[in-house]
Formats: sequence, structure tokens, C-alpha cells
Amino acid sequence: MGDRQIKQTTARSLRRKNVLLLAFTAMSGAMYSSAFAQSAATALSATAPDAQPESVVVTGSFLRSSNNTSANPVQTITSREIQQSGSTTLGDYLQRLPSIGSSGTTNNQTNGTDGLSCTDLRNLGSKRVLVLIDGKRTTSNGVGECVDMNAIPAALVQSIEILKDGGSELYGADAVAGVINIKLRHNTTDANITVRGGISGHGDNDTGLISGYKGFNFDHGKGNLTLFGSYMSQGGVMQRDRSWATPVQSNNPAAAGAASYGSAIPPNGQYFGLDSGSDLAGSANGTSFHNFTSADRYNYGNQQQLLNQLQNSTLSGDLHYEINKHFNLYANVLYSHRTSSAQMAPEPVIGAVPPSDMPASVIIPSNDPYNPFGEDVQMYKRLSEFGNRRTETASDTTTVKWGVNGEITHGWNYDVSYTWGTNQTNERVEGVGSYVNLLQEYGLRQVDPTDTNSAVVYDPSVCNAAAGCVLSNPFATLSPAAARYANYTSSSEYYYQMRDLNARINNDHVVKMPYEHGGSLGIALGMEHRGEQLAYHPDPLIGSGQSLTDTAKPTGGGFNVTEGYLEGSLNLLRHAFLAHDLTIDAQGRYSAYNTFGSIKNWKASIDWAPTRDIRFRGTLGTSVRQPSVYELYQGQAINYASASDPCAQAESYGSMSPTVVANCAKAGIDTSTFVDANSGQIPTLTGGNARLHPETGRTYTFGTVVTPRWIPGLSTSATFWHYTIENLISALPTQTVVDGCYTGTNTGYCSDIVRYQGTDQIDTVSNYYINQGGLHESGIDWDLDYHFRVTPLDSFTISNNFQQLVNYKQQYVSGGPWVNLTGALLYQSGIGQPKVRDYASLTWTHGPFSVTYMMQYTGGMRWNDGTNFLTPLGSRRYKTPAMVQNDLSFAYRLHRWQFTGGIQNINNKKPPFVASATDNSAGAQYGGFYIGRYFFLQAGMNF
Repeated sequence: MGDRQIKQTTARSLRRKNVLLLAFTAMSGAMYSSAFAQSAATALSATAPDAQPESVVVTGSFLRSSNNTSANPVQTITSREIQQSGSTTLGDYLQRLPSIGSSGTTNNQTNGTDGLSCTDLRNLGSKRVLVLIDGKRTTSNGVGECVDMNAIPAALVQSIEILKDGGSELYGADAVAGVINIKLRHNTTDANITVRGGISGHGDNDTGLISGYKGFNFDHGKGNLTLFGSYMSQGGVMQRDRSWATPVQSNNPAAAGAASYGSAIPPNGQYFGLDSGSDLAGSANGTSFHNFTSADRYNYGNQQQLLNQLQNSTLSGDLHYEINKHFNLYANVLYSHRTSSAQMAPEPVIGAVPPSDMPASVIIPSNDPYNPFGEDVQMYKRLSEFGNRRTETASDTTTVKWGVNGEITHGWNYDVSYTWGTNQTNERVEGVGSYVNLLQEYGLRQVDPTDTNSAVVYDPSVCNAAAGCVLSNPFATLSPAAARYANYTSSSEYYYQMRDLNARINNDHVVKMPYEHGGSLGIALGMEHRGEQLAYHPDPLIGSGQSLTDTAKPTGGGFNVTEGYLEGSLNLLRHAFLAHDLTIDAQGRYSAYNTFGSIKNWKASIDWAPTRDIRFRGTLGTSVRQPSVYELYQGQAINYASASDPCAQAESYGSMSPTVVANCAKAGIDTSTFVDANSGQIPTLTGGNARLHPETGRTYTFGTVVTPRWIPGLSTSATFWHYTIENLISALPTQTVVDGCYTGTNTGYCSDIVRYQGTDQIDTVSNYYINQGGLHESGIDWDLDYHFRVTPLDSFTISNNFQQLVNYKQQYVSGGPWVNLTGALLYQSGIGQPKVRDYASLTWTHGPFSVTYMMQYTGGMRWNDGTNFLTPLGSRRYKTPAMVQNDLSFAYRLHRWQFTGGIQNINNKKPPFVASATDNSAGAQYGGFYIGRYFFLQAGMNF
């Protein structure tokens, strides 16, 4: 969060490239009228000028269904909806949707995210949603083990289908929450160039885009080649340029006493007398000292970024050639080169960052000639001499897919493909510092170099023997020469590879039922063999624990899986009395992993339309998620989790406060005077666990879709959904661990907590991946789409996408209590579970001109520390209000030209205050408000 870098793993290298690709992209010549059409049941596809009545394959099935109907709840997003929103990246657009949660990674999270944007469905985490491109797996980014939405250009997207139901039985593991299927543009025969620019009302976050495509038919239309390219840049936002984001409140809002701001680790240092118990602040020259007060705290928010700087260059080629109806060859290549940069405050030094053998604390011995106190002194200090920490990431992602499909015979079709993908990332961090060189310059020598708790003695010879070392006063500012010797820039590398062989066979009409009004039986079956490998190579200094930043050990591992799947769809009745359509569908998948054996998944569904005006649907199925490579094999690393020391806020535990006071006293801590120096963060040791078991789950949905003939253009649906996950793979929230220890609810956690000797600050909390108890979540979706014409030139389109969260409970330990998080905002991490979310739009079209108003609503939430809801304490805030964001866009079509412009956050509304210890709000939940008012203008030409 604000003071320390949250990074556990960093990246695999490619050299930074300054690639400016003059590219060409598509802009839809036709204007789609519908928004958020529900492909699942009837959809509003008739409102689009290019809607086709024939059968299509919808995400959630490998069989074609008439009129785009299915029992699965599927939401469809068109390219026009993405463009009119003004979203710079695909991830930014998806964050608007009520079903997209806040537990993924967004561009408003700049600390340790390496410029990633990983989406999350239903707040079940980015590892529990499967992202496909054109119905097949694509390459993940190695840093987060997720598909990077910043690497997929929005201009290349034709549409997106979101299966808001489990999909493991058809698509394999990871599809626990559902599937996001991104459909790209193919088979084009024209060309387009689009240019776009945007800027915030504050004059920052300047964005630019140039993109285009060109499609060619050849050999009398048997083949087609489509080339695409784009270049996008985003300028970013500094935290100091938003008044609400600084100074940063860093303490728990439930704690008594005044709010504290910033960090207790200032550039002039904080010094603790180990015998006297003194707590002093220093000065730049290192000769004057005074009692440490709140005025000495450091406002790290002024040096941080709110929004990443991004650049993304993309090239794509799509080819297909039909030899005959039995053999259609196809291939696709998608390459992305993304660079990002983010800035943080200068590196703090308090001692070794575990796991490390270096001295756990920086102790200035009493005999040090610069030590005026006559006792050993422990030092906390921020090395502003190094300059701000700057993380620069270069990520190259390549996905190559080739295959052949066609008809076998008598309605049987096949599709065989092979996908190879790789991601290589290099992370370069300036200003991390060398702990070894810094101790040398202070003339400090560790008595036992193999013991992190070993004594430290003053020995200037360690500096005199090192070339370039400048013996320095630890209480004073380093000279430029000394800073150069002790500073360090790290370079870490990361590599991910996927190989996927997929073979499918299907027949939509195997046999017709032998009775009146009987439909037909459709069958799809296939196999898949997939392998994934991941490797992380930290900078040598970081891997050895000799830097001042987060220590991380190398990671390497992988898995492979062979799977078979079968789907059958039986149309029992059609055009019968009270059975305009009655279809049942069953799907099953068998998977054999080399890591933990075999598993089975299944799903059954029913779709019943008594008349053409109303349809009832329901699904019931199982899901599974194998442990990821990081969860299994990640090397031990430190993570600065958002949490607060119970001994610094004992009075906030209500009836448990006396127990907390007593348990802290047993550890030698006086809660009435103790102050947490970690600024809302607790150093947490994490790592993989090779003994993890797969997660298992069960999902069911039921609902109705209404498309009344007497109201042409209207489609509305309501769906109840429920998820149950068992053996949930996660590390415990660090706050849960420390609370369990000091409240006495789980004293077994106490052995995982290590404190510094002398200051009693928390050194580390050990918290590795485990199979937790489980998670229950349920809710209701209501969607409405209505398109109607009022004059030959004027029409309106109304769209609304609403989600009501009914229940969200998590069990951290098998057999333990269930924690109710419904309506909770986990204020320390920024993950929210609002009870109500809504996204609505209204479009007026007048000939070639259109205006669209968009509204996002997020219900109010009460703050929660992962275990308990906060209660009012005087005038302290403990909840956030409901928030509404209003956007407006305009479009005009003139011959071959298409112009689009708009304003996001028309009211220039600020995000609500959240005591996150990062930026005074929650970027994952309220990131749309961070920029402020934002203007954009786009022009495209087809030729």
C-alpha cells in the first residue's frame, strides 16, 4: 500500500522497447442500438442492423441454438458500447458492469501491480474467471497469472459475451465464477483508421490512440487476410494532484485518539533508545534531536501515483482459407508490447526484509562515534537521498493459434486447433537500495552473518575495505557519493508459457424426436490437452535478501492436463401447446492432472418457453479450480498486507478490548502508549504450498426472460444465482491472524507473529496459501433492453443492468465460523461487496447523430476489517455512501467518417473517503472517480 511495495513476484525480461506502431483499426460502420443484450434468451439482437436470424454458438455451449436462445445467463456487449463509454482500456470498461467485482487488479492500483488489469467476476477473484478469445484459451500474464486486459486493444473487439454461471464442465478449470469470451474482428473486407485523444479536467492523464485495420479477400473469396495494429498511451495521475488523496490517513478508523497521517518513517529518521525507551526524531545534519510527534510523520502520498502510466502497442493478423466445405484452414497471431511505470515514495529502511540473514534491525551501537545517546539506538529512516522509487515494466505477450475446421458428413462438424502463448516481463525498480552497502557506509558489521538476530558492532574497516564506500553518519543525510554507493536498481524477470491442443466434434441435429412437435438432439464432444509453465527469476540482490525492498525467492513450476468433454442438448418439444420451446441440456468433463489426479464436472439445464413471450430457465452444475503455479510453487516472499496492529488499537475491539490489552501486556506491550509504525501495513511472509487440493464448487441459477410481442423491441430478464465453493485456496487475511491471536479467538495464530526486539513492532506474520473452509454467494440480476422508434429518424434505446447481492459469506478455516461480508467494504484492501450495483444507459438516435447518457450506481457499504464490521466511534467515519457516476457521449456519422466524443464523470465527483492507508479511497471499487472529469474525442474513417 502506500509505504511499502506490495510486490511478491516481479518479472521476466525483455529489453525496453520504444515501439510506435502506426496501425489501423476497425470502427464499426453500423451503429448498434442495443446495449447489454441478453444473448441468453432472446436477446435484443433484432435491434442491431446486422442481426442474423440463423442459429449461432453462444458462450456456455458448443452447440448452435435457434434465435440465440440458451438456458445459460449470458450478457453480450457490443463494440459500440465500449467505444461510446470513452474507456481507454478494456479493463476500464468492464469495471462499469455490476457483475464485475473489485477483487481483481485495475489501473488505479499502482503499488506492485506492474501495470496489470485483471478482471474479476462476482467478486470471486481473477483466478476464478476464465477469459477466452474467440472461444478458446489465451495467454496469461506471468506477474498475476491472469489475462491482462491492458494487452487486448478495445478497438480490435467485435463483442464480449459474459457467461455469468460456472463453466468448468465445458471449458475446464478456472471457470468457477464464469467465462468472459472476447470475440475479435475477423473476415473484414474494408479498412479503417481511428485516432483518439483525451484529457482530464485537471490537465493530466492525457491519453492517445491510433489504430486501424485492413482486410483482403483472395482466391475468389475463398480466403481472407485481416491485419490490425494499434498504439495506445495513458499519461497517469500523481496523487498530490488530487486534494482528496493527500495527506494519507494511515491508522485504523476505529482506533481512539486523533487520526494519524503519513508514515512514521521520515527522511530525518525516528530513533528508539533500547535502554531508555526514548522515541526521537532526527534532523538533516544528524546533530539535533527532539521527541517524535505527529508533525514528524512523512506524507508519502505526495510522491505516489494514483493511475499508472501505460503504453501498449499491438499487432494482429487473422487468416483463413477454405479449400472446400471439409477443410477450412485458419490462423491468428496477436502480439502486444506493453510498458508501464509507477512511482512511490523513497525506500524506507528498518532492517532486513525476511526471508533474509541480514540484521533484522538497524542498531546503532552505543560506541559508534556518531551516536550521542550513550546507548544502543534502533533506527527507522527513509532514504530520500535515493530519490523516489520508480517501477518500470515491459511486458511482451504473444498468442499464436492455428487450426482447421469443416464438415465431416451428415451435419457432423469438427474443429481442431493448437494454441501457443508466451508472456515475458521485465521489471526494473529504481531506488531499492543495497542493505549490504548501506551497513558498510555506516561502519556496521554483523557478528554472525548467518543469523538475522545477530548483534551488530561498529567496525569502520568494512567500509574502508570496499571500493567506492563512503563512511557516513547514520543520523545524517548521505552525501551524493555515499547515496550512489548504497543505492541500487533491481531487474527481475518473469516467464509464462501455455500450450493448448483442442479438438471438437459437434452435430446440432443428430436425430429428430419421433413424435409430434418433437425437436432434435444435438451432441458435441471433444478433448483438450493443455500445459502451463511459469518461472520467476528475482534480481540477485532481492533473492538473497540483501536489498532494502521486498525479498522474494525464485519460483518455477507447471502442470499439464488431459481432458475429455461431452454435451447433449435435447429439444423435447417445439411449437406445442404450452411448449413453444422445451429444451434440456447436459454437459460433463473429465480432467486428468499430473499434479493431483483426476476430477469430474457436470452441468444440467432446462429452458422452457410456454409461449414465445416468456421463457423460464435454470442451471445446476459443479466447478473446480486447480491450484495455480504460484499457489503451489511460489518461493517465500514478503508482502505488505493492509492490516493494523491490535496492540495499537486495543480500545476498538469492544467487549474483547480487555482481552487484547491483557494479551499485549503478556508480550510486554503497553497499549496505552504503543504506536504502530507500519502505517496501516503488516509485513507478511507468503509462499506456495505443494499440498494444496483443488477447489470444488456448485452453482445454480434460475430465472425468466420476457419478450412481449405487444411491446416490440422490449426484452427483460431476472435471474437468481448462487455459488458455493469448498476448499477455497487463499492465504488468511493478515488482520484475521493478528486479531485471532490477541483477542484469544485463535491463539494458534500467535506462533505466526514475530516482533522486533526492543521496539515491539511486528516484524513478520507468516501466512501461506491453504485450503480454507469455503465461500457462499448469491444474488439477483435484472436486465432490461428496450428499443423503440418515435419518428422515421428518431429512436431511443434504454438499457439497464442491475445486480442485488443477497448473501456473501466466507469461512476462513474449515469448521470455523462464517464471516458475513454482505454489504461490506474491506477498507484496508479496497475490495467491496455492495448490496446494489446498477449500470444504465439511454441513447437517442436522430439519423446519423446520437447522444448516450450512462449512469453507474454503487450502493453504500459499511467498513469491515475482514472479520468484523466497524462500529461508530464519535465522529469517525465507518461507512461509505452510495455513489453515482454520470457520463455523456455523442456520435455523428458523415459518409465514411465516424466522430465520437464525450465526458466521463460529468459532475467531477470525487471518490468517497476510505481509510485505506494508500490514497484515502479504494481504487478497485471507486476508480472511475479518481481521474475526475475526463474529456475525449475520436474520429474514424472507413475506406
